[in-house]
Amino acid sequence: MSFAVFQLFNGLTFAALLFLVASGFTLIFGLMRIVNLAHGAMYLMGGYVAYAVGGMSGSFILGLAAAAVVVALLGMVEQSLLRFVKGVELRQVLLTLGLALMLNDAALMLFGGDTFSVPVPALLKGPLRLGGFAYPRYRLFVLAVGILVFVLLWLLMNRTRLGALIRAGVDDAETVEAMGVNIRKVFVITFMLGMALAGVAGALGGAFLSLYPTADSEIMVYSLAVVIIGGRGSLAGAALGSLAVALLSTFGQVWFPELAYFVIFGPMALLLAFRPHGLFGRPN
Repeated sequence: MSFAVFQLFNGLTFAALLFLVASGFTLIFGLMRIVNLAHGAMYLMGGYVAYAVGGMSGSFILGLAAAAVVVALLGMVEQSLLRFVKGVELRQVLLTLGLALMLNDAALMLFGGDTFSVPVPALLKGPLRLGGFAYPRYRLFVLAVGILVFVLLWLLMNRTRLGALIRAGVDDAETVEAMGVNIRKVFVITFMLGMALAGVAGALGGAFLSLYPTADSEIMVYSLAVVIIGGRGSLAGAALGSLAVALLSTFGQVWFPELAYFVIFGPMALLLAFRPHGLFGRPN
């Protein structure tokens, strides 16, 4: 397999991981209009939970489930705190940033500054070989999970009553509540879903990107770029933005290592000059 094809698959698998993070972020930031800068810290906490539970139990699936549940519960606590700063974006930024710093310090106290990797089951270790094609099985597994999550989220948002309530509540929460719907409960469920996706992403990403104290800020920068490029509140935008950012990052680090960030954020700035709301975003 040629070097370019290998890097293409690296970009696709990284895009799948970015989508898992950015899809939860766009649910919260795009649909609920909440500026959640603690999303990256939730990703990191999910990775550490999966590492701890997976290491103790010897089960990758149990670690993955524990990451989703624990981070979703943390999200419920965060959402209850955000009620006090509802509608004030600057206060939301300060609150979520403070929460992210607290979670980082807690992780540093519990796990130290060393680098860890989530243990991968034997079934997903090693390369998958099909003729002349050989590529790590685990990365292909992450790609499959990313595609599956995209399909499930699209069905949730476009084919279920919950998805309709989420979209209607964002546009006119008062009318939805007047119809007898507990819109606050709907938003709590949405927030916890977004957090669970961050936890799952941390568990999956912790196996090949590793876990270390600054991993949350790095993934958060990429996620912001994804949502800005794709347009907040759009799953299709999150998918396309993830693909664009991941491919630009992968090939940029190979071809222009000294300009790796410029390769990503240069086109993003150019896009915003012509489409301020992103590719699939819409004006407020």
